Amino acid sequence: MNLRNVAIIAHVDHGKTTLVDQLFRQSGTFRDNQRVEERAMDSNDLEKERGITILAKPTSVEWAPPGGGEPVRINIVDTPGHADFGGEVERILSMVDGVILLVDSSEGAMPQTKFVTGKALKLGLRPIVVVNKIDRSDARVQEVLDEVFDLFVTLEANDEQLDFPVLYASGRNGYASDDADAREGTLQPLFEKIVEHVPPPALDQDAPFSFLVTLLDRDNFLGRILTGRVQSGTVKLNQPIHALDADGKVIETGRASKIMTFQGLERVPTDEAKAGDIISLAGLTVATVSNTIADTTVSTPIQAQPIDPPTLSMRFAVNDSPMAGREGSKVTSRMIRDRLEREAESNVAIKVTESEDKDSFEVAGRGELQLGVLIETMRREGFELGISRPRVLFGTDDDGKKTEPYETVVIDVDDEFSGTVVDKMNQRKAEMTDMRPSGGGKTRITFSAPSRGLIGYHGEFLSDTRGTGVMNRLFEKYGPHKGQIEGRKNGVLISNGNGEAQSYALGPLEERGILFVGHGEALYEGMIVGENAKTEDLEVNPMKAKQLTNFRASGGKDDAVRLTPPKKMTLEQAIAYIDDDEMVEVTPTKIRLRKRHLDPHERKRASRAKHAA
Repeated sequence: MNLRNVAIIAHVDHGKTTLVDQLFRQSGTFRDNQRVEERAMDSNDLEKERGITILAKPTSVEWAPPGGGEPVRINIVDTPGHADFGGEVERILSMVDGVILLVDSSEGAMPQTKFVTGKALKLGLRPIVVVNKIDRSDARVQEVLDEVFDLFVTLEANDEQLDFPVLYASGRNGYASDDADAREGTLQPLFEKIVEHVPPPALDQDAPFSFLVTLLDRDNFLGRILTGRVQSGTVKLNQPIHALDADGKVIETGRASKIMTFQGLERVPTDEAKAGDIISLAGLTVATVSNTIADTTVSTPIQAQPIDPPTLSMRFAVNDSPMAGREGSKVTSRMIRDRLEREAESNVAIKVTESEDKDSFEVAGRGELQLGVLIETMRREGFELGISRPRVLFGTDDDGKKTEPYETVVIDVDDEFSGTVVDKMNQRKAEMTDMRPSGGGKTRITFSAPSRGLIGYHGEFLSDTRGTGVMNRLFEKYGPHKGQIEGRKNGVLISNGNGEAQSYALGPLEERGILFVGHGEALYEGMIVGENAKTEDLEVNPMKAKQLTNFRASGGKDDAVRLTPPKKMTLEQAIAYIDDDEMVEVTPTKIRLRKRHLDPHERKRASRAKHAA
């Protein structure tokens, strides 16, 4: 059978997963009466909730050309659109022979598109450009195509890559065409373009079997499942195989106890697979991502793609608050260590190091979103954790000077808010590199900013732009250290004891700032209950109840306390909000803010030691 391996690249929310849904339907992968969820490729709960692709997933469709002819099997790899999950992308692209670049007809080429496309062009892959959502009222098809061409030139595409075919599509309505004015049809032109433009795998089928692991999964019955593309030869069921590390050292030997290919969204068992096939393999217990699985006669490993280094880290600690163990089932450091080591094994963009006291772990990754998704996944599995403020990982240049990570920040805002955004970004040591009107009363501003200054800014940015601004970030480089950057301006309100919050006490505290807790919530000493309107921290008593006496209020009736609903933060907002001496307590049911040292005397000692240093 004819075979094509292709990856789909798109920015968050440009319609990639919806387009794949339509490819499934129109290729006959689903039965006519089969009930299929929307965005079927987003199989993970967090992916469905957030509307983003987090995990790279291979799938395949079979397409029969109209008028007969040999059917073509198209392996499609769905890639994450966010740069925080770029560790997935870099490995995945080594499995394919072509890419489909999907761009929104209004938003055009965005930063995350730039990141993945740059990786694809470096590997020499030829792109097919699909301008999606052409039925949008604010579509600007020609300008978007010009932007894509400029992007390819900036990314140093060769002449062959610059001569890319273009299709105009509406993924939601299931049509693609060579004509930008088309408003109906099918996706047949896209299938034809893939078969015509993406070359079949040019791999040696007669050489001994070799296979590079790009994804790692677990199954309760089969154990480790290793996914990747067969680089050479043929593998048969129960064939003896061994795993090699990057230096060619044999890690383990075993048998190919199960070989599975992809059919739609399902893994289907098969007896053999040839060079070019994307398969999942079971039978080994130690082999992991970027290892080479091969016939026992092979001693040279396949070179894996280098991975960009982590730029941000957080401390994952055992939850030591007075409420520890009440809401979660996994609370020990051993359980946390095992879970983080398992994550680092399958996700090569994450690095885990254990602290000397064995009670906490430094977890380094690509960005706040990636680590936020890991924490959210762990709390849903029943873990309780104490999370520190994110900190960037510094480096040194050739002259021994301190460097820090920078990001390219692209911001789309209404014209009236552009001045505020530029001012706030300047305070965070960002440099503006471009500013242009993007139509519809909006301005697109591009900055080069130190990652350190962007921690915690997103919530403030949404407030400043009344929720209408869109910010996209992408790792740019390690550059010179920018010195002191101002952090959070406001102090916090700290509970001075244990008990339940009382309306009688919370009423007067509302005048002091913004409350994070409501009546009846359980509190403990050192827990943060609100934001102070002033710059210093303030210890308060939110548990004071009204004294029950037989005296009436002087006005003739007792005034009922009316409270403003407390401000509830999401996990990402809480992590971005806290300061260096604070932590987020994460449990399966609650997200609480607290001081690292719960005892006020310890806090004073730590503060004095910090100032002395």
